[in-house]
Amino acid sequence: MFKSQKNVFWEALLVAILIFGIGILAGFVLENWRTSSIDLLSQKAELDLLDIKIQNDIFSFGEFNCEEAVIENLEFADKIFEESKILDRYERASRLSEDIRVQHMKYDLLRTLLLMNSKIIKKECNATYIEVVYFYSYDNEDVNIKAKQGVFSRSLVELKERKGSEVLLIPIAADIGASSIRLLLNEYGISERDLPIVLINENIKINEITSVDELENILNKEVQVDSEIIKL
Repeated sequence: MFKSQKNVFWEALLVAILIFGIGILAGFVLENWRTSSIDLLSQKAELDLLDIKIQNDIFSFGEFNCEEAVIENLEFADKIFEESKILDRYERASRLSEDIRVQHMKYDLLRTLLLMNSKIIKKECNATYIEVVYFYSYDNEDVNIKAKQGVFSRSLVELKERKGSEVLLIPIAADIGASSIRLLLNEYGISERDLPIVLINENIKINEITSVDELENILNKEVQVDSEIIKL
């Protein structure tokens, strides 16, 4: 009887060790897969940066097909938005915070260049899409700020789903550490203390959103407000 109980104990111990080992191995494999996926996203981001930089140079020449430029700009925005959502999922699940931060900055620089291209296109082509830039905080750990940004993000994504190509949505982490983004904030008279904030067509600033319907109403009114913060 005693011998049988002893055998059961060792068998249970071996099973526990086996399960623990499988868990460690699975975690290692998963982390390596995430690392490889992040590396692939990084390579895509570098190619996208080169691509959009060349686009920016072409647009700066002033001679381009407006219809094609608008389509390319909107499609490019959608592409990097989807890629950055994948990165966000890895960010929530991975311990590779510094690596992901670097990749995040690449996508923020991509979107900043996208905004520069959009400014040229809107000026040269009288493009009718609405430019919605969402400046948010990447580093702020304040629970209230995070909750507020959650509302902003959900509302803006739903707005984009409703409006489609009528809206060019450009989310940018404004405190990621890029000097070009700081210069952009200065141009629009926005400080990091104002985050999160939505900038519509470069002249309407919104620092409160309670529903996507209210946000959509602002777009539909086609109001012109000079450097004013709208509180809903």
